[in-house]
Amino acid sequence: MDSYLSSPQDFINRELSFLEFNHRVLEEVKDQSNPLFERLKFAAIVISNLDEFYMIRYGTLSDQIHAKIYKRDSSGMTPKEQTTAINNRTRILLDDLYHLVNGKIKKDLKNIGIEFLDHKSLTEEQLSYVDSIYEHSIYPVLTPMVVDSSRPFPLITSETLNIAVLLEDKASLEKHHIGTIQVPNVLDRFYYIPGSSDTEKQYILLEDILKLKLKDLFNAFDILGYSCYRISRNADLEYNEEEADDLLEVIKETIKLRKWGNVIKLEVEKHISSELLEYLMDEFELTKENVFQIDGPLDLRFLHKVSKLQVDESLKFKEIIPLPVPELLSHDDLFQSITHKDALLHHPYDSFSTIVKLVKQAATDPDVLAIKQTLYRVSGNSPIVKALAEAAENGKQVTVLVELKARFDEENNINWALRLEKAGCHVIYGVTGLKTHCKALLIIRRENNEIKRYFHVGTGNYNDITAKLYTDVSLVSCNGDLAEDISDLFNRLSGHYKYGKMRQAILAPEDLRNHFTQLIEQERKAAKEGHKACIIAKMNSLVDKDIIEKLYAASKDGVEIDLIIRGICCLRPGIKGLSENIRVRSIVGRFLEHSRIFYFYNRGNEEFYISSADWMERNLNKRIELMIPVTNAEAKHKLKTILDLNLKDTAKARILTSTGEYKRIQTKDAPYNCQEDFILRTEKKFNKYRKRLAKLQREGRL
Repeated sequence: MDSYLSSPQDFINRELSFLEFNHRVLEEVKDQSNPLFERLKFAAIVISNLDEFYMIRYGTLSDQIHAKIYKRDSSGMTPKEQTTAINNRTRILLDDLYHLVNGKIKKDLKNIGIEFLDHKSLTEEQLSYVDSIYEHSIYPVLTPMVVDSSRPFPLITSETLNIAVLLEDKASLEKHHIGTIQVPNVLDRFYYIPGSSDTEKQYILLEDILKLKLKDLFNAFDILGYSCYRISRNADLEYNEEEADDLLEVIKETIKLRKWGNVIKLEVEKHISSELLEYLMDEFELTKENVFQIDGPLDLRFLHKVSKLQVDESLKFKEIIPLPVPELLSHDDLFQSITHKDALLHHPYDSFSTIVKLVKQAATDPDVLAIKQTLYRVSGNSPIVKALAEAAENGKQVTVLVELKARFDEENNINWALRLEKAGCHVIYGVTGLKTHCKALLIIRRENNEIKRYFHVGTGNYNDITAKLYTDVSLVSCNGDLAEDISDLFNRLSGHYKYGKMRQAILAPEDLRNHFTQLIEQERKAAKEGHKACIIAKMNSLVDKDIIEKLYAASKDGVEIDLIIRGICCLRPGIKGLSENIRVRSIVGRFLEHSRIFYFYNRGNEEFYISSADWMERNLNKRIELMIPVTNAEAKHKLKTILDLNLKDTAKARILTSTGEYKRIQTKDAPYNCQEDFILRTEKKFNKYRKRLAKLQREGRL
């Protein structure tokens, strides 16, 4: 099973590939086919993505540079070369974003009567109104600080918005001071100001109100200049699990340490004075390479809240109502429906409430003996967690693995874990040395004096909020072999259980890499023997060098490979003699494409799999991941339809070229949007089933 021996030019740099994904999100800000308020959300997402990217990925590279690590990545770049390239690409990205926000977005908002006022352009009447807001709602929360020998520069936390002020001592004009004030994140970021017209809605940003009041806040000084600023700190912190007596306490302490991480990025306003900028650079120990001067308001995440303003519905995507899965409506009792037929769910088109309903029913069903579930990221008011707690209180044996190491969700997961423990659940805090990323639910029920297992396995988290925004697939079944495999998985998670060979399921880190290798080699062998050979894989990211090399080798032998990869892709497609049989596309649209689906032609005996894992080293080597085959004919057909329609999209798909660029698809026909088509197809299928259900009910057959 030899693979292609690669060279650095065969790979796209991982970090730059992510920035290209963020550029595709930026293109959605520009895309006039998106309603205006949805374009605002995309602008906010660009900034959120950059924040997390710098705190984690850039932070890791920064650590490597400080440790004098010069190792090159698969694309041949050293850590220092990568950080330089990242900063250069990020400047272009931010310039493009603010060009849109200051231009087209601002103009389009004004056309519908929404305007954000500059603090220098307020009328006397508006100033009076702002004064009232300030005195009653803002001033009591503020803490202006001046730096001197007795008051050091305060700790500034990541992603908070602040104003730095250059002050001159009135008693000694040559003596300059620095003042700083946090723009309180406990307050609204923007405020409505009554305008002269009923059709106009004018607002002012909180930081602009504070700028009006700087003379009052620092009245012992003259104001020489000011600028908003914002920092990102390195949040890529390691957990010392091996020596931890109590993982929960270790992670609690590590969360606190995040506020002390090295500053790796500083954002300031474009007009900042050189003296003030130099002071901030010195304070945060940064060079100009890590400083970004912004032409507009810092931290555009506030546009998420702007997008929630009450406006004409045409300015937003038409709300979709996720529908129940017809296969699970054949009986009032979900367990009977699942016994009758496996059901493949495609979220958000198929309602996630089906899974919530399943856990709720299990919590109160007297025949249910036990429930086991993995939780990686859950919502802040999770109905799943509430149902699990209720099940424990009802005397069920409930075992929940809460992954405390889910980055940026650690605190939320700790709170849920403690609540579940209080309700009487057995809570496992992950597995030492590995993140538990698999998504599985197992329900053990007594039926006719025998034990029967029901399970749900998915590609996405048990999160009722993101289930409305992310596309994911999942399977609900009572398939005997798979149910036993899922049972073995939970025993593996809860102890040092040594299982034999899995019957159908495949786990990482033990077997998943080898299984993917065998599946790719299976297609390669078929192609060598002159048979049709085809691979279609849909995932979030493709980074793993070994997998990429095996795909290159398969392509060289004639395997047709279609990859649907939303985010990072380090593979270069379309290179003659290497990857000319590989095509890569990314779909960035209304919903975040999150499902992992794998298809192998297998000489006509088509194989379908769904998994929690991407083709990344961390997923295959360093996480507990789960992949299951989908064997039910209807479920396989549904997966094939999902893949086929993704490959058909010409509206939101971009094609990756061998140079690493993504290009929109040029077509003379009307653009085809697969996400919109899925909405229509789901509605049509449900309506058809609803009519059949009503007919059976009238005939007394149900």
